[in-house]
Formats: sequence, C-alpha cells, structure tokens
Amino acid sequence: MGGALLENWKSGDETFTIVDPALSQAPDGTGLFRDRSQLDGKTFDVIVVAIKPQMIDAILPDYLEAFTDTGYILSIAAGCSISRLKRASGGRPVVRVMPNLPAAIGAGVSGLCASEDASDDQIAHATAMMKRAGSVVTVGNEDQLDRVTAVAGSGPGYAFELARSYVEAAVGLGFSEAEAVDMVLGTLAGSIAMARSSDLSLEELRNSVTSKNGTTAAGLDALNGEGTLSELLRNTTKAAYERAVELR
Repeated sequence: MGGALLENWKSGDETFTIVDPALSQAPDGTGLFRDRSQLDGKTFDVIVVAIKPQMIDAILPDYLEAFTDTGYILSIAAGCSISRLKRASGGRPVVRVMPNLPAAIGAGVSGLCASEDASDDQIAHATAMMKRAGSVVTVGNEDQLDRVTAVAGSGPGYAFELARSYVEAAVGLGFSEAEAVDMVLGTLAGSIAMARSSDLSLEELRNSVTSKNGTTAAGLDALNGEGTLSELLRNTTKAAYERAVELR
C-alpha cells in the first residue's frame, strides 16, 4: 500500500526518501537508502510509517533524530494506535490514516485520525496527501477510525464478493464468465456513477427503476424482501469493527 500511495503522492510538491533494505530500485522521483545510517543527518517534515505493526517498536525509535522541529508521523500501519506510535517516536505528533485498496488507483476512501497535539497545518498536509489517493473521512478518535475501517477499509472485500456472487448468478443464467463479468461490473459502475451524479436518495433511485409487479420488484423481493441482505451487511460491518477493536 505504501508504494501505491507514493505513486499518487508524487503529484504534490514534496520530495520523498525511502529507507528499505529489500527494495532494489527507487521509484522515479524518489531517493532510496538501504539503511537508516545512510541518511547522514538528513531530516524530514514527515516520516511515513508503512511497515508491519510488529516492526514499529524496533524500527521507529531509530528515526528520532530524523525529524525536523515541526516533523510529524503519518502512519498507514493498520491496527497500530496513536499512543504506541507516540511512544516509539519520542512523543511526536501522529496522524493515522486507514486507506482502502482503491487508493492504489486514486479512487480510495481513507479514514484519518490525528493525535491531540497535531497542528492544523500537519492535519491539513496529511489530508491533502490522502486526497491525492481519493476521498478522506476525518474522525475525532480511534474508535471512530475502527468504524471507518469496518465500512470503507474492509469494504472493497465486500464489494468484490458481492460482484463475484452476482457474476456467478449470471453464469447460472447461461452467460459465459466473460459476458457475466462485463455485464455485472458495467451495471455496478453505471449505477454508482448515476448515484453520485443524482440528487435523489439511494432509496428513490431504487424505486425509480422498480415497477410494481415487474422484474426488478421480483428480484428485489428475493434479494432483500425479508431484510436478509440488510441484516447480513449489519452483521458484516459489526464483525469487522469488533475485529478492528481486538487488533488495537
């Protein structure tokens, strides 16, 4: 995810330096170092934490001298709390973000939560960076960030599974898989684009395509006539939220 976000971030005015012993070649427009010791006194306004959470306590303290006086942490490490990041960084301000997978193509939804000592400028800068990868939902505490994770962070998985099941159903009606994928993804993409451009609510849009006793009404009754789909989605997001809380 860090590499994918970097491709979007590079559209701004910042200069990026990467420290990664496993990376063989620096992405265009960036500097690459194999080890922290090679930075040779360089300092940074932002240190992006894009490593596995279990590595943070061992690695982040080595970068204390690499912050400028107004430097802050921008973390995309899932499940790593602000308090833990502050302990590992000597109390630096922290902005935690939870991007979802479509951020890799600039179409993501990212949750953002800042520590109380993060300045308005630091929050604005982090927000601007994440907006290059899509939209941003700013929340006031980490519990709310876990709720964003349950809806948007894990959401692409739900969307892909719904689309997969929809394609499977279309194949069951006699279409080839390629035909089914084309129809399903085109239908979903067109419907989402229409919803984004319309002033109507989602319920109103649904009703506009649903004739009484028609084919859509029959399909919707089978899909959610007893509230089954609504209940499944409530259970889905609740389970994801509860797991996010466990991982704090």
